[in-house]
Amino acid sequence: MTELDPTSKQIIELLQHDGRRSYADIARSVGLSEGAARQRVSRLIDSGAMQIVAVTDPGQLGFLRQAMIGVRTTGPVNPVADALAELSAASYVVVTAGVYDLLVEVVCADDHELLNLVDTIRATPGVRETETMTYLDIRNETYNWGTR
Repeated sequence: MTELDPTSKQIIELLQHDGRRSYADIARSVGLSEGAARQRVSRLIDSGAMQIVAVTDPGQLGFLRQAMIGVRTTGPVNPVADALAELSAASYVVVTAGVYDLLVEVVCADDHELLNLVDTIRATPGVRETETMTYLDIRNETYNWGTR
């Protein structure tokens, strides 16, 4: 875990609201020089504490079916999680405690692709059963929850 001081947290929060914010603007906002702000951002990225990415709307790009797939496994869960994380349609794979051993969020072009993907997941060694919850509407999807 990366130890974050208040300035680094503030930089993360600024970039969560606008990932294209300039180093000059970041520097003014947090009271650093532009070079120091650039170095802080680089350290946050290099440490793995932060990524700067483009967040897309899957529907706008032709991916009309999203779903969360609950997976129950047999044996060790990590090899199954690693195998499912390699699937190109999997945008999110999480080991959980509770009803499911894994949650796998997927983005597919259509129901046919989702069906093929579910078949692939079910055929993965260590998968005991799955439950697919298709998304009908997404009401809130944000990445600006801050650093608390």
